Amino acid sequence: MNRLYENKWAILMIVTLVSFVTNVDATIVVIGLPTVISDLHVNLVTGMWFISSYLITSTIFLLPAGRLADIIGTKRVFLWGFGIFTLATVMCGLANTGHMLIIFRLIQGLGAALALATATPIMIQTFPKEQLGLAIGINSTSWVVGSILGPILGGALISKFGWQSIFFVSAPFGLIALIGGWMLLKRTSNQNSIKMDWIGTLTFGLGLSFILVLLSQGQTWGWTSSIVRWFLVGAGLCWFSFIITELRVEAPLFNLKLFTNKLYSTGLAITICYCIGYFSITVLLSLYMQSAQGLSPLESGMLLIPLSLPQLVMGPLGGKLADRFGPIRLLILGLALIACSLLVLGTIDTHLSYPNIIIPLFAISIANGLAWPSLAKTVLSAAPTKEAGAASGMFYTVYNIGRVISQTLTLIIIQIRVVPKVASTMLDGISSETNKLSLVYVTDLGFRLYTVFFIIALLLGILLKRHQTKRELLISMATETRGQ
Repeated sequence: MNRLYENKWAILMIVTLVSFVTNVDATIVVIGLPTVISDLHVNLVTGMWFISSYLITSTIFLLPAGRLADIIGTKRVFLWGFGIFTLATVMCGLANTGHMLIIFRLIQGLGAALALATATPIMIQTFPKEQLGLAIGINSTSWVVGSILGPILGGALISKFGWQSIFFVSAPFGLIALIGGWMLLKRTSNQNSIKMDWIGTLTFGLGLSFILVLLSQGQTWGWTSSIVRWFLVGAGLCWFSFIITELRVEAPLFNLKLFTNKLYSTGLAITICYCIGYFSITVLLSLYMQSAQGLSPLESGMLLIPLSLPQLVMGPLGGKLADRFGPIRLLILGLALIACSLLVLGTIDTHLSYPNIIIPLFAISIANGLAWPSLAKTVLSAAPTKEAGAASGMFYTVYNIGRVISQTLTLIIIQIRVVPKVASTMLDGISSETNKLSLVYVTDLGFRLYTVFFIIALLLGILLKRHQTKRELLISMATETRGQ
């Protein structure tokens, strides 16, 4: 597809800024959760919804937003989405009750979904194929860097200006991105003749809502309770209806035939394993450093810098290397290095050793700079250009589902080892020696468990490489036959 935009690097900067800011806001609440809970006088369950509410709406609306961008154009959806996000972010900072904060976080997630679902189509339209890996590498790494820097920035801001500042700080960047997007992005040719698949949107959204709420509340309700079973039934019925609808409707929300593309479907499987494992790192280490070691939010955030700083260089470099040597090779290398580093983190003990945390985090950061842009390019370039919005929406839906599962599994691990009342005191920073030993055990167990997800992703990556090699061999043989 020919480029539709000029000023491609300025456009990439805008899209990358939006990706960075939305992911900072997705995670910046994590490290300030005890402070927000205390200031708004809510319990731990309500406090966890400050995190989950954003992830739920930003996940539910990603796929519909991507399809909407295919129909009415990327610029319109991008600007409306980030406008909603910026306004809701300011309102989060003004919230004075727990319920108000949850409502504005829900709206904030909606705006983020609309903006983020258009990021990949904009890059595909803007960059030629030989530079697409570099562009996706820069943008995709901003997702992860934003997710990691969220707790660091949160710790610094909360310590000096209070929890409201973690929302207000995003507003100026939102205005810059909105003005830049309005000036630089051009309207793309849309497909107004195609109608939105509202039934598919409804059934997919409801089914995903059931699952995400279940993952967020299942531990509180009890995994064997009747309400959990009803939620599973509801999700199953909705997704069954979604599949039937997509197979029959003229213009489906998501073309299920994309799943027959092995690069795309296997890439999505790697993505969910990758995100389940990766986004456990900050949660587990934040609990370990603050609750087991008594460090402040700012000190904990500073110790997480090695997980983000190298990616400022490795993200663009990894994308460039993926363009040159092929993304799957780099993906396999990065996954192997992350798995080994997580195993090292699974050996920390009651004595705080800075090298035992900093060195593995530094290695993970380098590896992620190689693996994540390669994974994103593999998945997002596998879909036809005309379905780039929907394919991107599904990719980032899987990305967010992985994050929610990661959070849920971490809470389950904590509460298996530690009774809920004691866990609550841990999160408030009240820790006895027994609690400290329990948290160290939970941290080690968690990192070993999440290593398994990276091993699964690594095996899938090797299968993907074999499939690619076989495909290239068949193409070569067919070419030789035609030549004869």
